[in-house]
Amino acid sequence: MSTAMPTTSDPITAAPAIQEPSAGAARRRRRPTPARIVAFVVLAVLALGWLIPILWAVLTSFKTEPEAAALPITLIPENGFTIQAYINVITEGLVPRWAWNSFLTSALVTLITVTISALAGYALSRLRFVGRQMIIVLIIASIMIPAQILIVPLFQLMLSLNLVDTYWGIILPQVVAAPMVFILKKFFDQIPFELEEAALVDGASRFRIFWNIVLPLSRPILGAVAIFVFIGAWNNFLWPFIVINDSSLMTLPTGLQTVISAYGIQYAQQMAQAVLAALPLIIVFMFFQRQIIKSVATTGITGT
Repeated sequence: MSTAMPTTSDPITAAPAIQEPSAGAARRRRRPTPARIVAFVVLAVLALGWLIPILWAVLTSFKTEPEAAALPITLIPENGFTIQAYINVITEGLVPRWAWNSFLTSALVTLITVTISALAGYALSRLRFVGRQMIIVLIIASIMIPAQILIVPLFQLMLSLNLVDTYWGIILPQVVAAPMVFILKKFFDQIPFELEEAALVDGASRFRIFWNIVLPLSRPILGAVAIFVFIGAWNNFLWPFIVINDSSLMTLPTGLQTVISAYGIQYAQQMAQAVLAALPLIIVFMFFQRQIIKSVATTGITGT
């Protein structure tokens, strides 16, 4: 409240003196130096090394099975590329159904997780109640517990609630995300209290402050949390594999695994399945790459 006064002293003469050196320094930073060129070359080589397996999977998926298994290995097949592996995967399995199941469960997991995490993070950040500090400690401690340890008790819980082989059996165990609660709490801590105090003086309720003031200011972090929760739910293989036995309720990763198990090692089909499983996330990244990169840069979230 009291920090606004000192900044008003003689700002006109100070501004140009600060602006010019910073612009020159920025130009100097952009000048290519040997170290910068070496770093760029190293990063380019690493990026190409990361792309080679993806390129290899895509090329193999467009080969016939004999050409995919033939030695020596060739990049371009003698008889040309074919989409037969994709046709086999789509016709032999329930790929559209599994893709819909993955989208539905991932979207619901994202919606519920963001809602719960935002409410919990705001309560822990702004409200003072008995046991608050203990809850924060438990949330931080639960981040260090491997998810695999909870599989057996979670499965017994789903069994007792008759949620095995249901969508809610896939969704509910994934909606409690302690890291997201902690990240949102830390973000809400940085929002000035003065904004909420002014709204309280005007008679706004806590929920209205949360809905009309806090959430609009938190769009970047909420977007980051939503994107990474969706990606984590889409890629989750272990829990849907355990809780779902009905093939019509399987998600894409678990459904594709049953096709692999049923038909043995077929390299072209395996690569086609991998490409099909990754394709939705690639599309999501293409549409939201700016938000993803900005979110990683501003929040430090790198994945779940």
